[in-house]
Amino acid sequence: MPEPKVRKLLTVIEDVYHEGGTPVETPLKRGAILAVIENPFAGSYHEHIDGFMKDLEPLGLSMANKLVEALGGRDKIQGYGKGAIVGQGGELEHGALWHVPGGYAMRGALGDAKAIVPSTKKVGGPGARLDVPVTHINASYVRSHFDAMEVGLADAPRADEIVVALVMTTGSRIHARVGGLRAEDIKGEDGLR
Repeated sequence: MPEPKVRKLLTVIEDVYHEGGTPVETPLKRGAILAVIENPFAGSYHEHIDGFMKDLEPLGLSMANKLVEALGGRDKIQGYGKGAIVGQGGELEHGALWHVPGGYAMRGALGDAKAIVPSTKKVGGPGARLDVPVTHINASYVRSHFDAMEVGLADAPRADEIVVALVMTTGSRIHARVGGLRAEDIKGEDGLR
């Protein structure tokens, strides 16, 4: 397969100081990086598509490293997630091609992240939005880090494009208080607890 053709990249960082309670001194940072790429399978059905995952790996790693840097370094990152929006000339399975290159890229950029990277995908037109789920990087059951970040671009995806997205956060939801496993109690054995 050919190298992915990137039309544009977008990086966005948000600082969250409160959700109605007392503002915190150090905000939660949520960051996303999106790439709008050409979908080489748009317009017709292709039986064999999985080779494109390997082609997406360098893009995934580049995006992950840029997002880590934008959020202040790997030691700051506590949560992550990924997603894809496939243009209407494609199919949902084309978004699934991002699972491996997006997930392994973030785990690689972060060094020793143990939890599976949560994911979502959909088919949509220009301006479509996607809620990317987020969990703790080392233990999926850390309830305080269950989060999401809405992403999208006004002019993408076009029918023959895919928007691939990575999301990272620097901590728990602001004012998290619904119990469950706490980050400081992670055992780090199985990616769950």
